[in-house]
Amino acid sequence: RSGELATARAAAKMGICMSLSSLASSSIEEVSEAAAGGLRWYQLNIMSDQSVTRNMVSRAEAAGYRALAVTVDQPVRGRWYQDMRQKLSLPSYVRPANFDIAYAQLHGLKSSHNDITSIIHLILKIITCPGLSWDYIDWLRSITNLPVILKGILSVQDAKEAVKHGVSGIWISNHGGRQLDTVPATIEVLPDIARAVGDKVEIYVDGGIRYGTDVLKALALGAKAVFIGRPVIWGLAYNGENGVTQVLELLLQELQTAMALSGCASIDDIDSSLVSHQQKIWSRL
Repeated sequence: RSGELATARAAAKMGICMSLSSLASSSIEEVSEAAAGGLRWYQLNIMSDQSVTRNMVSRAEAAGYRALAVTVDQPVRGRWYQDMRQKLSLPSYVRPANFDIAYAQLHGLKSSHNDITSIIHLILKIITCPGLSWDYIDWLRSITNLPVILKGILSVQDAKEAVKHGVSGIWISNHGGRQLDTVPATIEVLPDIARAVGDKVEIYVDGGIRYGTDVLKALALGAKAVFIGRPVIWGLAYNGENGVTQVLELLLQELQTAMALSGCASIDDIDSSLVSHQQKIWSRL
């Protein structure tokens, strides 16, 4: 029931950035209070209702968040077959805290009924924007002084266009592979995007980061930092805040070991020579 709060405290303890989802069950303000000294970004979903966007951006600024990570790969919801097969549902106590607050402030009412199905349908309607275009990014940058980072970029063309529109960072992500089937793995597109725009903006990546060696490879191929999702959930399920701390400590220890065994005394020593693509290996046989 306090997953985001526990995660925020663990991340702050480890000196690691936490990106809070718009769909979190704890509000922007609650997470800020739980980890006042931590580095926090706000992961902003694209919404057709710009008044809700303004509300959330203003609240993130006031609560000390340092950047907006804008999810751009969900103008419509993909076909999440696994959720459909499992008939995914949420417990009654889980509510979209940020939307409840936004609607209360804007309209003086709660965002939805007590029926959890109604909540889900409302959220899915709010957080999609079929008419999404680069104009939205320009508008967003005009209403905030926070750095804008685009999350969900998978092509060099989009990365270059994002730079033209003044974004501060590119977050390479494929939404856990759930939005569009058969899209490439993020690690596969990272090198080309890093070569194309890595000298202009910072590059981040998520997806499949499970070991310290995964972090090492991502840094070697041009990422400034990596983000993790499922390992944090596993840590929460295991032992709450302490479980998340253990996951983060383990990744850091594994990265330090991998660096030492690769001859890297510092992050600056990590480069692409540490990574060989499978195709290169097979071509020698």
